Amino acid sequence: MAPIVFYTEPGDQYLICALQVVRIIECKPMIVQFGSARIELVLGDITTQRVDAIVNAANAMLAGGGGVDGAIHNAAGPEIMAELKRRYPDGCPTGSAVETTAGNLNAKYIFHAVGPIWRGGGNQERELLQSAYQTCLSLGEKLQCRSLAFPSISTGVYGYPVDLAADVALKTVATRLESTNQLEVVKFVLFDQGTFGGYARVLETMLV
Repeated sequence: MAPIVFYTEPGDQYLICALQVVRIIECKPMIVQFGSARIELVLGDITTQRVDAIVNAANAMLAGGGGVDGAIHNAAGPEIMAELKRRYPDGCPTGSAVETTAGNLNAKYIFHAVGPIWRGGGNQERELLQSAYQTCLSLGEKLQCRSLAFPSISTGVYGYPVDLAADVALKTVATRLESTNQLEVVKFVLFDQGTFGGYARVLETMLV
């Protein structure tokens, strides 16, 4: 894969140099162009993003919870849980995702993705995490979405190491962006500096 230009803020272009390290430490947005689409890393609140679809890190029962899952449900409103129970009474398999409307969010859809619990790496965790991202990307294309916002799936209470999860997430998305004209922007909205730093380091390795 061959990114064209490295951006740190909209309208700014920089060569890959030491300045990039300073930007990462300060958690400034990182934007990398892949053909006609781009990946953005953002430190912030996923519930405030204006995109076509926001991805929720859900559990297999689609029962809500803490972390990103709880924050998205709280912001979107109780009708989302009611819709999940009505449309998906049996939940969602690990490695897959389902869609709902977005309630009060600034989006058209929520994609509820179920990532794997980390059990040491020998239980198909990588394949299941990759599948969760791929399913969301496929849903986005099916529903004619131009922009998606992902959290870091499985790195919270599910315990997936951030550096390994970031490698799966970023490479899966970048590969898809190189083969589709449907998606224009894929954001990774990361809620803490440690997670942002992990994703930024992986994205750096993809620039060479």
